[in-house]
Parts: sequence; structure tokens; C-alpha cells
Amino acid sequence: MQLKAVLAELKSMGDPEAAAGMARYGINADRALGISIPGLQGLAKNIGKNHKLAGELWSCGIHEARILACMIDDSQQVTEAQLERWVKEFDSWDLCDQCCNRLIRKTEFAHQKALDWARRPEEFVKRAGFVLMVVLAVHDKKAADRQFDAFFRLIKKEAVDARNFVKKAVNWALRQIGKRNMSLNRKAIAVAEEIQQFESKTARWVASDALRELRSEKIQKRLSGRPIP
Repeated sequence: MQLKAVLAELKSMGDPEAAAGMARYGINADRALGISIPGLQGLAKNIGKNHKLAGELWSCGIHEARILACMIDDSQQVTEAQLERWVKEFDSWDLCDQCCNRLIRKTEFAHQKALDWARRPEEFVKRAGFVLMVVLAVHDKKAADRQFDAFFRLIKKEAVDARNFVKKAVNWALRQIGKRNMSLNRKAIAVAEEIQQFESKTARWVASDALRELRSEKIQKRLSGRPIP
């Protein structure tokens, strides 16, 4: 499909009422059409992988076109320069999260970008770093436990960042890494206990919320291999 045809399809799928309601969920709806993720997934399946079209869709600036770009881009053709251009233009948590999960985690740069971006000051760039930690913990089955140690150090360092989309991502990363296996669960609990001692309301929330899940009977039974009743 050509860019013009895809844009026409996207506009036909738009729901102005849904677009107007996106702001209630903290999504920047300035250039949104109001299309559901399942709707975009269906369109992405019809298009298939197309690196050139993905770049064109991203450049048009429409919110859903950018999410679609992340769905159809070919991770093997993505360059580090492209990732740096795109991350600077993240302006909503959903665009950030979709792009990290559907594209960036599949690239050869994923682990390094998690480390680099988590240190950056921009809210959605920093969020992207921690969301990458989340999706790598879930999907990168080949990663060794030691690869997550550097992530723990950044989680401790950035747990005091009170910005909503950052603190939630830091908390999410701590919880998800700690649910990967029992060894990382113990490490995540130890990290959370350290963070809990910080003189920061944000850090204490990050830690307490994470500990509630990481210590839960459900998670402990699953990681130990015991059956959950």
C-alpha cells in the first residue's frame, strides 16, 4: 500500500468521539484520529512489514499513523539514528509504550537504549528507557540475569523522579524484572527495600507498590513452580 491509501484508510477508521476522549487517559490527542489498537493491528497485518512506508507514516505526524509505523517497520532495517529521531518525538505514553514493545525491543539496540534513555532528562525518553526494561524482561528469553543488574542500578537512581509517566514506568520495570524468575525476584525485592528507605515520597510509592506484588503469594508460587490454587 502507498502512503496516500493508508492515510485515507486511517481517516476512514477514525472516531472523533474516541479521539476527544483520549485526553482523559493522559494521551496527547492533538493529532489523533481515535482508532483502537485492534483496528491498527488489523491494518498492519494487511500491510505487512514495510520499512519505507513506516518512515513516511511517522513523518506525517498523525498519532495513530505513528503507532502503525511501529507495527509495520522492519526491526532488521531500523538504524540507531532512526531510533534517536523517533524517541525525541514521543509525546504520549501510549506511543512510547507501543513503539518500545512492537519495534524497539526487537532491534539490536534495545538493551543499550534502555540504559541510555533511562538516564536522559526528557520525560518520554526516560519513560522509553524503563518501558524497554519491562518488555525485555518479558520477551528476551535469552538474556542472562546479569544483564538486568544495570537496570536495577538505574531503577534505584531514578526512583525519585516524581513525574507521573516516569515513576509509573520505573515501578513497572522493577515489578516486571522481579517476575522473570526467582533469582531476579529476590534481587528486585532487595532493591525495592533499599528504595523504600529513600527520603522521597515518590520513591517510597515505587517501592511499596512493587513489594506488594513481588512478595505476593501468587507470584511466589508461580516462580517457585508450586501450583496456584
